[in-house]
Amino acid sequence: MEPRAHASRLVLIGSAASQAMSPALWNPVLARLGNGWRYEAWDVPPDGDLAQVRRELLDPDLVAANVTMPHKHWAAESADVADGSVRLSGACNLLVRAGERLEAHNTDITAARELLGTAYQRHALLLGAGGAARAALISIRENVGTVSITDRDPRASAELLELACQLGLDAHAITWEQARDAAADASLIVNATPIGKSTSDPAAWGGAALAPDAVLYDFVYARHTTASVACAEAMGIRCIDGWDHLREQAVAMVPLLGLDEETGVLLQETLVRLRATH
Repeated sequence: MEPRAHASRLVLIGSAASQAMSPALWNPVLARLGNGWRYEAWDVPPDGDLAQVRRELLDPDLVAANVTMPHKHWAAESADVADGSVRLSGACNLLVRAGERLEAHNTDITAARELLGTAYQRHALLLGAGGAARAALISIRENVGTVSITDRDPRASAELLELACQLGLDAHAITWEQARDAAADASLIVNATPIGKSTSDPAAWGGAALAPDAVLYDFVYARHTTASVACAEAMGIRCIDGWDHLREQAVAMVPLLGLDEETGVLLQETLVRLRATH
């Protein structure tokens, strides 16, 4: 795909898009590329006018839109074309405009696969059941034994459990309280909730001791080290944090936007500087 000659805007859609780091990551890179593109944040509340948002995404000046909470399911459903990862997960974090059509992709899955690799996970605990949790589930589906799913909203847990069962996984839904005990046995703990954004937040699973072979995948990135990461690191547990995920999902966008390979290198360099100053 060649870079679009006239379109110049990338946007982020989410209920708290203006608080996200994506514009600060992308805009210095776009300035160095000199292609005239810019990255904007659109705050769209859960009950926002999504039909109007879709119309605006078809503006000829629009290149693509990243999508974050709570609109990843809407993005998957509203797209005209969806790739296999979106069809499988039911979630989309990247809508690319192609004329009068929107093409749906899920670079969250690409990032999770890259960061987790092919290591076997005997027991994965998913804290949260939204789009991020779906990405983690899809990324490990061929390398996992048992999956435990929990969310504050039992309906969300049930929906993700249904997907896990469709994938043929040995999965079950547990309560939030049961997840604290399940964490001690898990080889992979995924925090796909906002817990950690505040400095006063505890570790997502409560802080109980984790298994020696455990891996923590914390989707939250913040200007501080989250309690989940701090707690896990104190136990000697391998941690993948939200900054790692932000980097990999952004790099995965590069070919989908028709940008040169050097863009991936610039993104990684910029994120290192950005992280050092926050």
